Amino acid sequence: MADATTSTITIAAAPERVMAVIADFPAYPEWASQVKSVEVLGSDPNGRAERVKFTMDAGPIKDSYTLDYTWAPDARSVSWTLVKGQIQKAQNGSYTVVGTASETTVTYSLAVDLNIPMIGMLRRKAEKVIIDTALKGLKRRVESAP
Repeated sequence: MADATTSTITIAAAPERVMAVIADFPAYPEWASQVKSVEVLGSDPNGRAERVKFTMDAGPIKDSYTLDYTWAPDARSVSWTLVKGQIQKAQNGSYTVVGTASETTVTYSLAVDLNIPMIGMLRRKAEKVIIDTALKGLKRRVESAP
């Protein structure tokens, strides 16, 4: 697996609010511009998604893929791994939140390996675009919510 690309953003909201938006997979197409459709395939006893199918279009990377999610017991992070994809052979990622009642720092980490050859520099650039777009969309979504 390739090295992960990581970025952070600060959001004016409590960690619980941020994690609630992250966990609302059906709403992703409304704020994560690369995500075109989402289907939750399985949930844990707490109602949190454990297996999710995505269709995405992130410029050079277009794929339909399924991820398995693991939620931290403290509800401050979630990580995922690729179950299957069309052009991806591996994906590992995570969101981690740290904050107070009024401000949260979100760290997004992502590593993707593709079935097609891609120079490492281009792959990292694509990961960075995906991460930055997702973090900005997450910030807009959380801060605009009532």
